[in-house]
Amino acid sequence: MNILKDHVKTELIVKGSRFVSELFPCSEQSEARSLIKNQKARYADSTHVVHAFVLGLGGEILGMSDDGEPGGTAGRPALDVLKGHDCTNTLLTITRWFGGTLLGTGGLVKAYGDCAKQVLAAADSSFLFVPYVARLDFYFECDYTLYQTVKRFLETLDVADISENFGAFVSVGGKIASDEYTVLAGKLKDISNGKIIL
Repeated sequence: MNILKDHVKTELIVKGSRFVSELFPCSEQSEARSLIKNQKARYADSTHVVHAFVLGLGGEILGMSDDGEPGGTAGRPALDVLKGHDCTNTLLTITRWFGGTLLGTGGLVKAYGDCAKQVLAAADSSFLFVPYVARLDFYFECDYTLYQTVKRFLETLDVADISENFGAFVSVGGKIASDEYTVLAGKLKDISNGKIIL
């Protein structure tokens, strides 16, 4: 499974209707709802703001909406394309401004499917999908005398969102690839003679 690193936006015109497709990194349903609400407010002049999302380590959490388009003609094709892309933690919105020509159910399915394919291709060409890595939160405190050694070791691991606070001790927190958590715990214990507890 791959996850999206950054926002992507593309546009398509189909028989006068304007479609703006956007991908957002998203890890929870509450975050997806908030992003969808923001899109609807941002594009209040649009006819429809269709969405589809895939969330969870195995892509097991799915959601979609036709947002007023005929049932199964918008959200479903968008979700099908998203599911077929082997990605997770990704929200897709497709905003439509009606151009005066009815597309029919087949035309809508094709248009929304094409929009999803186009924005995913744009993300791929910009290398915005990366392998999904399960992460665990970590936190520890260390003496200033050990800080540089610990910092150098952390740089060899797959860590993210590092925060450091300097007080009586150096407090370090962040997220680490779950398969490296025990490696970090063992190394901290070794270099501190058991004084640093992860």
